[in-house]
This record gives sequence, structure tokens and C-alpha cells, in this order.
Amino acid sequence: MAATTHHTAQVYRMKTAEHMCPFGLKTVDLLKRKGYAVDDHTLTSRDDVDAFKAQEDVDTTPQVYIDGERIGGYEDVREHLGMSVPNAKETTYRPVLAIFAVALLIGLAMSWATEGTLLTARMPEFAVATAMVLLGLQKLQDIESFSTMFLNYDLLAQRYVPYSYVYPYAETAAGLLMLAGTLIWVAAPLALFVGTVGAVSVFKAVYIDKRELKCACVGGNSNVPLGFVSLTENLVMIGMGLWMPLRLLLG
Repeated sequence: MAATTHHTAQVYRMKTAEHMCPFGLKTVDLLKRKGYAVDDHTLTSRDDVDAFKAQEDVDTTPQVYIDGERIGGYEDVREHLGMSVPNAKETTYRPVLAIFAVALLIGLAMSWATEGTLLTARMPEFAVATAMVLLGLQKLQDIESFSTMFLNYDLLAQRYVPYSYVYPYAETAAGLLMLAGTLIWVAAPLALFVGTVGAVSVFKAVYIDKRELKCACVGGNSNVPLGFVSLTENLVMIGMGLWMPLRLLLG
């Protein structure tokens, strides 16, 4: 539906001293961006909110009326405008891709800070090691949830459950040591080990057993599907585990 400034939207939303409804703010902003003249009615007390709900026979606010017709709340308005409705349960690669993108930018920033140029020999190392640290951090935020999801597919964790708790620390530690360029004799075998076990586990679960699972790569509450991106995380760790000691040997 195309909106023009000739259309008027009535918005009723909660705005009390204790609570500013975020969906109400989103709704008003969305309607204005779509060209509607918004008549913003704020319900400034719990009594006002309860009275409005009883009068209109609705359970929630905000409520939107366009040209006299009740549309509903924020998601109803998006649907009315022909926009997609956000789905928190929908599987998506966005969280892990965001981490990889930020890690690349940090790698470039570190390269600039250390060498005065963006593209240096160590830039890929900075980026990959940063990605390992960021991914480890995501897991460490709720290690119990991570462990539960990780046990669905990791072959070593299924045989030795404590490994599911060790993994985030190992990934983070390896990444930090590689960023610092120190104790590579510890970091490289660590990355190589967890990366190899992870790669074999993901490959078996996805490409041999054909299981549809969620990946614990960005924590135990993510909706990232287990698949190519998950396998890539582990292959990159394997690559770092092989490259870092080789670089030291080459001088």
C-alpha cells in the first residue's frame, strides 16, 4: 500500500513515567516515514491504558487506526504496508556474518595502526584471530545454553561432555594469543585441535547425516543454521593453526 500525506493515522501508545513503549515509538516513526500524517495519542497512566483497552476491546498497545479503520499493532501495520514482519525465530546467517564483517574491519584497523596501511601481511591474521575472539565471547555469554546446543552435533562433546564447556575458552584463548603473536606453540595446536574436531562434526551432521540443526557458533540462543558458515568457522581455525607456526618458521 502506498501512503501519501493525505492519509492520516491515529496512534494510541503507552508513554508513562515508568515505561515508554518501544513498539509505539517504532510505529509512529514507521508511519511518518511512509508519508502518513500521524495523530499521536499518548496514554500517560496505567488507568488510561486499561480504559483504552476496555473501550476498544484490545489486549495490547500500540493500536493504529488509518482513515478510521483499526489496523492493530506494530507488526499489523508493517503487514498493512506490505512490509515483511520480523520473526525472531526465523533462521538466519546474519549474526555470524556480522561478526565476520566486524572482525575484518578490526583487522584492517589493526593493520593501519601497526603498519600505517590497510593491507599488510598480518591483516588476515588480525581479522581471523579477532573473529575467533568475538565468536568465543558470544559463546561465553551463556555457556550453559551453548553447551546444550553444541552437544547436538559435536562428536567429542557427545563422548566427553565437559569439552562443551571448555571449547569457548579454548577458542577465545587461541584467538587472543594469535592477536598478540605470542605463545603460538600453545595457540596453534589449540586452534588446530578444536577446528578439526568441529569441522568433522559439522560435516558429519550436515552432509552425511543430513540433519537440520542450529549452530552454536554465536551462542546457544541463536537461530543460525548449522551448515557451510559453521564449517567455515572451523576450517578457518584449522588454517590459522597451520599458518601461524609456519610463518614463524619462515621468519
